[in-house]
Amino acid sequence: MPYTTLIAPEALQGLTDVLVLDCSFDLADPEAGARAYAAGHIPGAHYLHLDRDLCGPKTDATGRFLGRHPLPTREDFAARVQSLGLRAGQQVVAYDRSGGMYAARLWWMLRWLGHAEVAVLDGAWPGPWTTELPPQPTPSHWQADAPLGGMIDADALAAQLGRVRLIDARAGERFRGEVEPLDKQAGHIPSASNRFFRNNLGPDDRFKPAAELRAEFEALLAPFSGDDVVHQCGSGVTACHNQLAMVHAGLAPGRLYPGSWSEWSADPARPIARG
Repeated sequence: MPYTTLIAPEALQGLTDVLVLDCSFDLADPEAGARAYAAGHIPGAHYLHLDRDLCGPKTDATGRFLGRHPLPTREDFAARVQSLGLRAGQQVVAYDRSGGMYAARLWWMLRWLGHAEVAVLDGAWPGPWTTELPPQPTPSHWQADAPLGGMIDADALAAQLGRVRLIDARAGERFRGEVEPLDKQAGHIPSASNRFFRNNLGPDDRFKPAAELRAEFEALLAPFSGDDVVHQCGSGVTACHNQLAMVHAGLAPGRLYPGSWSEWSADPARPIARG
C-alpha cells in the first residue's frame, strides 16, 4: 500500500524501490539546504533546491510579478522528475530539516502532476547519513496525469473573498501585520483566517495525530467544507503544509493560491487587512 501523506522514518527504512528527495532550504540563506545535503543526507537521496527546482520565473512575459516562489510550468517540473528516473506508481519520500516546511511543497507539486504515491517524512531521520552522492539516474518516460490538487489565481480569489475559507499559514505576527520581513506590505488578505503551519506539529516536530488535526481544522473551517478552502502563506510554500495536514486528517485539500501574500501585497490596488 503506498504512502500518500506521511511516512515514519522506520517505515522508510523498510522500503527498497523508493525515490527519496531532500528538500532542505532556508529562506534567509538559500544555499543552506544544499550545504546541509552535502554534509550528510539519507543514503540514495537526491537534492531539490526550492528556487531552482521547485519554482518558475518570478515575472511573466509582461513583467508582472508572480510572487517570491511561483510554480514552474507542469511541463518543466515533469521534465525535472523524469530526469530523476521517476516511474509510474513509484513511492516518493520528501524530507527537509524544518518539520516538512519545504518537503510539503514537493508533496503538493507531485500531486499537481497526478502522482499520488508521495509522502513527507514525519520526524527526524535516525541514520545512517552519508555524504556520498547517489548514482546519476537514468531518465524515465514518466508522464504527468490529471492534477490531484487545484489552484486559484489572484483575480479569481479576489472575486471569491468571503465565499471561501481562506487560510493563511504564516506566523501570527506576520498575519496581523506587526512585522513583515520579506514582502512589500504588512498584513493579510481580507477575510483570511490564520493557521500557522507549525501548529500542525507536536512538541516532537512530528505531525499531530490525524484525529486531532481533523478536529482543529473542522473548527477552523466551519461552516465551510474542505472543498471550499483556499490555502495561502507568504509565497505558496508553507500553505502546502496545511494542505498536507488536512489530507492526512481525511479532509479535502482545498485549493492553493501559489502567489500568496508576496504576489497579493505587491499590487497596491489590492485590499489588505491588519490585526
